[in-house]
Amino acid sequence: MTHTAIKEDVYSKITNKIIADLEKGELTWRKPWSAEHMMGRIQMPMRWNDEPYTGINVIMLWAQAAESGYPTPHWMTFKQAQDMKAHVKKGEKGTMVVYADKIVKAETNNEGEESLRQIPFLKNYTVFNASQIEGLPPAFYDVAEIPPLNNETRIAELETFFASTKAEICHGSPQASYSISNDKINMPPFESFIDAYGYYATLAHELTHWTRHPSRLDRDFGRKKFGDEGYAKEELVAELGSCFLCSDLGLKPELREDHSAYIQSWLEVLQNDKKFIFSAAAHAQRAVWFLSRT
Repeated sequence: MTHTAIKEDVYSKITNKIIADLEKGELTWRKPWSAEHMMGRIQMPMRWNDEPYTGINVIMLWAQAAESGYPTPHWMTFKQAQDMKAHVKKGEKGTMVVYADKIVKAETNNEGEESLRQIPFLKNYTVFNASQIEGLPPAFYDVAEIPPLNNETRIAELETFFASTKAEICHGSPQASYSISNDKINMPPFESFIDAYGYYATLAHELTHWTRHPSRLDRDFGRKKFGDEGYAKEELVAELGSCFLCSDLGLKPELREDHSAYIQSWLEVLQNDKKFIFSAAAHAQRAVWFLSRT
């Protein structure tokens, strides 16, 4: 297969899996919070060296962890396990992850001058969860504990984080929203949420929208009106961004009442563009990085 064919095959495999889940009414990237085996503190998927995965790999590994019941966050290749004097259990199947690479191609212009051009493409490889491996150091099998929470009070460390973004957040609105025209986030009163987690998870969603402003990450998608394709794309980015940020903050995401409508619009977007879930995950990751570094 050519590099282009391999790349397209990776895009299609991953997007088709997400589409299949959406058609069943499931939000692939949310399953770790609703599944019984992931009732502990939310964690990003981690490499063997404690470096977190990012972008589309987060979605892929969360989904596989939920489907297979893996309670541990660490993933590694067959060889990395061997290097630690451990081994993958007999019969275990790995999970595909991807990374960007480049090939260098020599080209000659009309004047006969030769130049080198870098062509980006995706490569994939296979990893295994620590739960599929025997003989690793004990720390790889640790499962995080559920953090205590008083649902009637605000959480000081989260208040500090959200305040550090410098976003203008107005309370008292009947619904949560972000207005790009006046660059403000509108939130219902804290007391109106079922619990503190729901409040902060919803705020994480709106803050992801806040990063789209031209003075920040300047994310547009050609959005013209409520409900169009650009709107659906931005909502998908905000959904993923909220989940990524919630993971970093140890929160569970808030399930919105209008998700059924969003799922239909996301399905249409993903069916029309097999590559967009990669782009959406990358935009969401950039938004989280922006919020975490402000």
